[in-house]
Amino acid sequence: QVQLVESGGGLVQVGGSLRLSCAASGRTWSTYFMGWFRQAPGKDREFVATIRWTGGSTYYADSVKGRFTISRDIAKNMMYLQMNSLKPEDTAVYYCAANTRYSSAGASDNAYNYWGQGTQVTISS
Repeated sequence: QVQLVESGGGLVQVGGSLRLSCAASGRTWSTYFMGWFRQAPGKDREFVATIRWTGGSTYYADSVKGRFTISRDIAKNMMYLQMNSLKPEDTAVYYCAANTRYSSAGASDNAYNYWGQGTQVTISS
């Protein structure tokens, strides 16, 4: 079991920045990837970014590439999402997720078997 708790969401103006955090506990040593997903009202959940837990390689959705940075601190069992140049379309509930099942599936939400409760990010124009 892996437990995930997100924090850092809030209300920010267009062009601003936010840093989301995800605290992981439990069997984190078995994690292949950790990722961020988001879901806007009336829309499907979508992939944002993922990081290979031990190797550190990253992958981003085209919509956030160059603006968002995913990182992790293995010693602290923490994952982060630095979000810059925020746009109204970034408004969503952001979820932290862990994949302990598949060593080669980074961006597919079906591969993630543990999820946090979500944190709201709202961008005002």
